[in-house]
Amino acid sequence: MALAVCLLLDPDTDHAVRRLWSGLEAAGIPTLLTHTHRRHVPHVSYAVLRTFDEDRVAAAVDALPDGPPLALRFDTVGLFPRGRAALLPAVTPALLARQEAVVEAVTGTGADLHWHYRPGRWVPHCSLTTGTSQDLLPTAAVHAFDVLPLEGRAVRAALIDSGTGRHVPLPNLP
Repeated sequence: MALAVCLLLDPDTDHAVRRLWSGLEAAGIPTLLTHTHRRHVPHVSYAVLRTFDEDRVAAAVDALPDGPPLALRFDTVGLFPRGRAALLPAVTPALLARQEAVVEAVTGTGADLHWHYRPGRWVPHCSLTTGTSQDLLPTAAVHAFDVLPLEGRAVRAALIDSGTGRHVPLPNLP
C-alpha cells in the first residue's frame, strides 16, 4: 500500500481522460479504469509515500498555502518500464515549485518518499495504462495522440490510498 498526494483535474479534463481510458479498454488495452480496485481517478501525483503516518502527512499538506487552480497542458505521451503509458503535462515553474513544497512537507513528517517522486527525478504524468504488454504500447500512444493536446486545470487535491482507492479530500490546493 502507498499513499499519494494527488492533483485532481477539472470536470472536462477528467471526463476526457476517462473517455480515453474507455477507448483504450475497447481496443483491448487495460487502463486504470479496470486496474486493481477500479476506483482510480484521473490525477497527477505530487508524491507517493511508501511508509507514512497519514494524519501527520495530512496535517503537513493542510499547512501548505492554498494555491489557485493550476493550468496543465498535456502535449505528449510517456512510455515507462513495465508497460506503463501516461499523458505528460508541460513542466512549468509553478508545477515544479508546488511539487517541491509538497515533497518537503511530507518528508518532514518522516514519510518515505518513493524515489521517482524526488525533486529532479519526478516526471509529472497522468497514468493511462499499467502492466500493458510492450506490443500494445504503440497502440495506446496512437489513441492518446488522438486527444492531445489536452488543456485543463488541477482544481483540487486529495490523499489517495493506492491499495484501496480511498480518497481523502484536502481542504487546500497545494
